[in-house]
Amino acid sequence: MKRDTVRWGRIEIPYTYRFSSRKTLAISVRPDLSVEVRAPIDTPPDKIREKVLRRGAWIRKAWREFELYLPKQPPRRYVNGETHRYLGRQYRLRAEQGSEDSVKCLRGYLTVTSRVTPNSQKTKELLEEWYREHARLVFRERLAECCKRAVVQGIEEPPLFIRKMSTRWGSCSGKGLVCLNLELIKASKECIDYVIMHELCHLKVLFHGPKFWRLLVKLMPDYEERKRKLNQFADV
Repeated sequence: MKRDTVRWGRIEIPYTYRFSSRKTLAISVRPDLSVEVRAPIDTPPDKIREKVLRRGAWIRKAWREFELYLPKQPPRRYVNGETHRYLGRQYRLRAEQGSEDSVKCLRGYLTVTSRVTPNSQKTKELLEEWYREHARLVFRERLAECCKRAVVQGIEEPPLFIRKMSTRWGSCSGKGLVCLNLELIKASKECIDYVIMHELCHLKVLFHGPKFWRLLVKLMPDYEERKRKLNQFADV
């Protein structure tokens, strides 16, 4: 694997390239925004560089697609009156002391009760555990529903993992494991379904390209509207 960089306008495009037995040169943009070139054996580096430059507009567009997919979450203080979300709806946080640790979502409030005098750290711990418990149930339910549609394309239900991620709503590993960001439980179910279907499509088509988008629109014709809503939610 070799590395090089080209400048397209005012944008610098770093990329890696490797040689293979393929007959044509191919460029892929990965979810982590890295650019990879696969070229026929003995292709001159100058020809690879020229090809990357010619695809500069496409690479920038692919980067923007991924960047729009990055969640933007405001910092939280976990104090009374602060707004928190669950499944797309806003709730006021209410922290209080009680006989047991618990979280209840009722009548526009997320009420966090702790056995000790409420403080931001304890409130955060209890609320995140509550989110995690509900994410396990909701994400598995939505995954099963999405897989009912995806199975017609030969996509089977994958193992599902949940963790906090700072840069992605979801990811799909080369081993076929789908991981969803815990923060996604705060979005609506239609947005959750979009992220899940997006990752399911990666089980069949690894890179973003015409084939990937054709598959996604076939399985979820309104994915662009769902994506728009997710992006709006991320900016709130």
